[in-house]
Amino acid sequence: MSGIVKDKVIIVTGAGGGLGSGMAIDLAKNGASVAVVDINMAAAQKVVDTITAAGGKAIALSADVSDRAAVKGMIADVVKAFGRLDVLFNNAGISQTCPFMEVTEADFNRIIKVNTLGVLIGTQEAARQFIAQGSHGKVINTASIAGKQGWPDYAHYCASKFGVVSLTQSAARALAKDNITVNCFAPGVVATELWKQLDQDARNYGITEKPDDLIKGFSANILLGRPSEPQDVVGVTTFLASDGASYITGQTIMVDGGMVLI
Repeated sequence: MSGIVKDKVIIVTGAGGGLGSGMAIDLAKNGASVAVVDINMAAAQKVVDTITAAGGKAIALSADVSDRAAVKGMIADVVKAFGRLDVLFNNAGISQTCPFMEVTEADFNRIIKVNTLGVLIGTQEAARQFIAQGSHGKVINTASIAGKQGWPDYAHYCASKFGVVSLTQSAARALAKDNITVNCFAPGVVATELWKQLDQDARNYGITEKPDDLIKGFSANILLGRPSEPQDVVGVTTFLASDGASYITGQTIMVDGGMVLI
């Protein structure tokens, strides 16, 4: 295998499906040794099987990204398997369609715990590993168009992703002295299994009437005229993990087909 991340050791959380699996597969195709991490171990292993069948290197791990002990253990397992860590993708996340006035404390806390606290914990523990190794490192966070604009039926999700953007900037400033860069990318509408859940939520609340109305409505605002697929995003994510992106830090790269212009 060869490519722009050849011989790098990379963790991708939330990689058992959707965008995360596409990211992990592309990183492995480009020469990285990849830890495919998901709370669903069977899903993670399925992605690993795809990677290894194509001649790549990967291991499957299960971890709850909001649990510091689990994240520490995950990183230790990766270092044991591959000798070090070079890049962490904080990609694991959850969402929910819910009208603003219907969001409960439980809804809010559940999403913030995974999407935002998970990024804080992952970044801290990866940084500790990079510093212990005496090497530079990269943290790459999955933000969203929801980290740049608020939508009334996704207030708690938007808050969580605004938090990801903020944490990325804070971490970039805090860790630059240790030669650690921290960036995030912001996808828009990515046609994955997640949208089926969001679509069902929208119909349950009467926001939409028919299947796929939700994704069609959001996609109408995309300048390039269609929702993205994981392959539209992985060119950016693999680049951010490469040495070619080593002078970029604290940034949010929009990968949304022109849905949000900032």
